Amino acid sequence: MQPESKAKSKIELLKERSLVAEEGGGAKRIEKQKAGGKMTARERVEFFLDDGSFEEFDKFVVHRSTDFGMEEQKFPGDGVITGHGLVDGREVFVFAQDFTVFGGSLSETHAQKICKVMDMAMKVGAPVVGLNDSGGARIQEGVVSLGGYADIFLRNTLASGVVPQISCILGPCAGGAVYSPAITDFNVMVKDTSYMFITGPDVIKTVTHEDVTKDELGGAMTHNAKSGVAHFAADNDEHALRITRELLSFMPSNNMDSPPFVPTTDPSDRADEAMNSIVPESTTQPYDIRDIVHNVVDENYFFEVQEHYALNIVVGFARLGGFSVGIVANQPAYLAGVLDIDASVKAARFVRFCDCFNIPLITFEDVPGFLPGVNQEHLGIIRHGAKLLYAFAEATVPKITVITRKAYGGAYCVMASKHIRTDINFAYPTAEIAVMGAEGAVGVLYKKELMDTTNPEENRRRLVDEFTEKFANPYVAAERGYIDEVIEPKYTRPKLIRALSLLQNKRDTNPPKKHGNIPL
Repeated sequence: MQPESKAKSKIELLKERSLVAEEGGGAKRIEKQKAGGKMTARERVEFFLDDGSFEEFDKFVVHRSTDFGMEEQKFPGDGVITGHGLVDGREVFVFAQDFTVFGGSLSETHAQKICKVMDMAMKVGAPVVGLNDSGGARIQEGVVSLGGYADIFLRNTLASGVVPQISCILGPCAGGAVYSPAITDFNVMVKDTSYMFITGPDVIKTVTHEDVTKDELGGAMTHNAKSGVAHFAADNDEHALRITRELLSFMPSNNMDSPPFVPTTDPSDRADEAMNSIVPESTTQPYDIRDIVHNVVDENYFFEVQEHYALNIVVGFARLGGFSVGIVANQPAYLAGVLDIDASVKAARFVRFCDCFNIPLITFEDVPGFLPGVNQEHLGIIRHGAKLLYAFAEATVPKITVITRKAYGGAYCVMASKHIRTDINFAYPTAEIAVMGAEGAVGVLYKKELMDTTNPEENRRRLVDEFTEKFANPYVAAERGYIDEVIEPKYTRPKLIRALSLLQNKRDTNPPKKHGNIPL
């Protein structure tokens, strides 16, 4: 009987230790966390993963610091919960920083726990999701904690393009801590409770004498609308975690897999007469490119990415015939869909993500060119615009382009033209493919004639009409084979699905090299 009671006491000890670890920083700190409108780290993990699927690693790890009385303050888990579980039945690795333990600060052992799950994710080919809620490096550990950050940054870099990495910013994320989310593929922030910045408002006031609040400096909407650092702005923790689950549904587990197929009842041959009237007859009249996107994709559902940033270009995920696709579309409803620095960088990063993870790219093009201006030139529109060109040219996934209206100048080349290895290029009858618009072209080509005439306005109008009829159409490009087919807009969905089916087994490679030198 004695061995049995001894065994029982050890099981009881395990249960007791587990309960202590699950209490985090204790009831008072948990209460404070919830009073601030935030879930606890453990609640976040349980909410995010499929029910009952979480398997925890390193539950009893404690820090090794002995300075500043730290040997008297030890909490099992050391401020981060790590492990793996399922999202829609697929394996995902997760770490969740616990703000109730030392403010979620990163110590040597805290970092080692995160590195362990990242290393394991690389081995087995599964995504990594970080739930960030941390006051930064643990000051009591000095350079050891800084080294822990660097260890994480290295793994973020090595994992980039191998497994998807998503960061949820669910509280503070400051100083060196921000560089891990910056390297990951997508950042989700929560309005009012999360923020990111290199230096906080107090330091900024001391150095530059600027007064700014945490939210103005690095809140969710600041990084979603102004800096472009974040991709989604959630209303609360639950919303952020639901966004992350949905985001994962569009992507494969690793770079060797294909994205999940989701059967659809939406007919692949669906044609809609309304599509024929979405693009206005007037070339200067705006329209919302999302009307085309929504109409074409499965169940009319488009999962937009960075919807608050660089509004002149639209990017996001959808499905066509059940297959995941990445959408890149100029937005004529904002700045006429012109390409500028922010739009170029936003689209380039999205294109490269899709190419990393075998997600075909669908481009809807209506672009009058690059945004002119001294400010744009001085800030490097040439270099930044080249990023988008480089991204599209480098991509080897299936690429399909639909020119809905304008495709002018260098922007025509950049937006997945036939010349940079796009597989299938469609155009609507409303497409205008030219070096520049008719008004500008006539001003250049007929400058002398316009000056000599006795009726300059009437003559200009006649020349503009002649140029428009001759060049502002898709047929010159189609005659050259730069456009594979001029299509009736209502057939866009079936044409795209058929093209995707054709490209299912596409093979394309880049020349052998260590890596290219994208114009960063």
